[in-house]
Amino acid sequence: MSVEADVTQTATGPRSGRGWKTWVPVGIGLAISVVAFATLHTMMSSLSLGEIHAAVAGVPTSALVLAIFFTMVSFAAVSLYDVVAVETIAPGRVSRPVAAVVGAAGYAISNALGFPLLTGGALRYHAYKSGGIELADIGRIVGTSWFALWFALAIMLGVALMVDPSGIPLLKDLDHRVDLVLGIVIVALVGLFVLWLSRGAREVRIGRFHMALPSHRGALVQLVAGIVDVGAAAAVLYVLMPPGTVGSFLLFSLVFAVATVVGVASSAPGGLGAFEATLLVTLGLSDRADVVAALVLYRLIYTILPLVVTVVVLAVIEVVRRRGVVAGPAKELFRAVEPIVPPAVAALTFGGGLVLLASGSLPSVASRIGVLGDIVPLPFIEMSQLAASFVGVALLIVARGLAKRLWRAWVVSLGLLLAGAVFAMFRGLDWEEAVLLVIQATLLLGFRRAFYRRSVLNPFALTWSWLAAVLATVMASIWLGFFAYRHVEYANTMWWDFALNADAPRFLRASVVAVAIVAAVGLDVAIHRRTEKLHRASAIPPEVAPIVAASPSTDAWLALLGDKRFLFSPDRRGFVMYARSGGSLIALGEPVGPPDVVSELAWSFRDLADRQAERPVFYQVGPESLPLFLDMGLSALKLGEVARVDLPAFKLEGQKMQNLRTAMRRAEREGLSFEIIGAEQVKAEMAELRAVSDAWLENKAGSEKGFSLGYFDEAYLSHFDMAVMRKDGAIVAFANLWRGANKEELSIDLMRFLPDVSRVLMDALFAKLLLHGKDEGYRWFNLGAAPLSGLVDRRGASRWNRFGSFLYRRGGNFYHFDGLKGFKQKFNPVWTPHYLICPGGFDTAKCLVDVTALISGRPKQDP
Repeated sequence: MSVEADVTQTATGPRSGRGWKTWVPVGIGLAISVVAFATLHTMMSSLSLGEIHAAVAGVPTSALVLAIFFTMVSFAAVSLYDVVAVETIAPGRVSRPVAAVVGAAGYAISNALGFPLLTGGALRYHAYKSGGIELADIGRIVGTSWFALWFALAIMLGVALMVDPSGIPLLKDLDHRVDLVLGIVIVALVGLFVLWLSRGAREVRIGRFHMALPSHRGALVQLVAGIVDVGAAAAVLYVLMPPGTVGSFLLFSLVFAVATVVGVASSAPGGLGAFEATLLVTLGLSDRADVVAALVLYRLIYTILPLVVTVVVLAVIEVVRRRGVVAGPAKELFRAVEPIVPPAVAALTFGGGLVLLASGSLPSVASRIGVLGDIVPLPFIEMSQLAASFVGVALLIVARGLAKRLWRAWVVSLGLLLAGAVFAMFRGLDWEEAVLLVIQATLLLGFRRAFYRRSVLNPFALTWSWLAAVLATVMASIWLGFFAYRHVEYANTMWWDFALNADAPRFLRASVVAVAIVAAVGLDVAIHRRTEKLHRASAIPPEVAPIVAASPSTDAWLALLGDKRFLFSPDRRGFVMYARSGGSLIALGEPVGPPDVVSELAWSFRDLADRQAERPVFYQVGPESLPLFLDMGLSALKLGEVARVDLPAFKLEGQKMQNLRTAMRRAEREGLSFEIIGAEQVKAEMAELRAVSDAWLENKAGSEKGFSLGYFDEAYLSHFDMAVMRKDGAIVAFANLWRGANKEELSIDLMRFLPDVSRVLMDALFAKLLLHGKDEGYRWFNLGAAPLSGLVDRRGASRWNRFGSFLYRRGGNFYHFDGLKGFKQKFNPVWTPHYLICPGGFDTAKCLVDVTALISGRPKQDP
């Protein structure tokens, strides 16, 4: 256990919009959903709920059994995607059973939540990273799987053109011989591709990106799996459709695939509405209750049933794991499926909200509402209807917090599910959904250990895409209500109609509540973006200064800036100094303290970030600490090199030091003198020091930075001795001195000078400082870092190294990387690499943005 001291206050402020790249795809998705529901309303205009209910009840049991069978076949085929892809991209790192389970379970979740590419990729990343598979390889695994899917669709199209060309949309008007030739060409191209794979190892290269392709045997397995997957998924709906409504199964499979793509493009979870509308329009099936019944049963069997099975299996695994120690292959399986728990529970909770909203849009059972009216007053029934709608929308919102493993979301969801069960009973004795919600709450209770993160900033903040999914779901429930009550004559007086049999007015009022909640949340997403600002204060915990004074590293003095938080060891002999920016907790350097507390403090900080659902980042750490951070599963990005001068060996004699000797002699001729002002005297010189600092800032046309760089603050600077250069008795340059314990290291932090005083001013100041440090017996003088220095630009190097090396070579117009290193090279230093430690994969880019924003003084909060 560690103790956290918070010495930083927070403030709120607006955050700029994220641009058209964020809201345009969301807007297009919502537009698709709106068009889809309008289309459904038109195509089902003459149907009633009673007709649909009767049609559902009339579906033969044999069709239901076949639909369940084909669902199992489809998910078995999906699991083969990952098995073959993992063996191709990362052979031996993940076992076949684990790859199969992750593939099938991940698809069950993404099929229910929507956004299959993003959801499936994230699930695979979290499940496979324990096997040492990196983000690039996971991307190739996903890409290989999609190769199989699209080639399967191509084979199906080709066969359909050859067998049943008259039924293919857009191509049916062509000559049948053209259809036949196109079909043969498509099938032949796929066959040639498989033959090409049989000639040896193959890969696809697009620029610097490359992806290994499966062997011809693996490609055949994936091709067959893809055909089976799409065909079986289509067969689920095909066997449920009434006889005579669809023709060729090949044609139906292609229409099914198109409807699936349109559903993915919409913002609705699982493509709800868009999938159904596309299928009905393409097949020309309108006003058919038996067709709508088939679509409803398809959703229950192919979307809901696999999700429920996945959650139940995860619950069984959780029970087994709690009963004893699991070893061998089972341990690997349990470790791989553990990351699936949060999104699975989130999908189930999202479904619970959908059930509450949909049930509230439908008429109550007359016999039940009559019994309920004899037990509770009418106002209580009316309020329960409104409260159930509120709970339904709230469950849609907090489901995102469950996906992020947030403890607070778990508590709120548990309360909402139980409250929803109560309101379901008191609004119409809907005991079926009440039991369902109680079961969901029980499952949620069983997965308590999976939700341990405690985010302190806006834990339920929504992204635009999630908000769009919530809005599309509310739209679906409202459409369902208008469909159920479309024969009711609407009038203004309905809003004030309160009666036991007044289901339509209750639906209207509940819909207003649901829309108002979504609108309020949307305004919060658009306007009230939280951002944490660093308040530069001197309220430093008293334990910090003694720990810093005992540290041989001079960077520890940055703890006295007053812009950081502190995580102390239990005995308060060491600390991690950090700040929050975006979705990251960023520690400056390694933990400060005795060697025996450093490792445990680093792990405590990582655990703290994990509990708060933040990304753990360690900024500017040395190579000696890399094993510790790599053991945490974090990645290391080389930031550049730190220049340190070996003071005992430093001297001004020799050809290499000719320029420094010249600078010192010229400084003397120009009347420049060097002086060390003790910390106790700095306050008396503060006004003159500030004048120099202000002039320096004005000349640089910049502003003060922070976190890893000092800034002009009287309380901060009063802690240190000050090295100054004077001319005619006035201070023209200064730098505060950092002294490491045991005279291990001497360094400077804030360095400011008046412009146009002397061209050799800084050369002379540094030369004098080095000689002063040598005379005082210090081992090293730290000249600071040269950003992006020493990065390797070779074919086998990481993308970050190649990109950083490119910036170093080409970025001179924006930042003088080479000039900064050249200045420090004058003093013949020893160059040591330093690193940024952060999570890999999708999070690396976000960490870089957060660190940049923090150092610039503008830390931001994730949306």
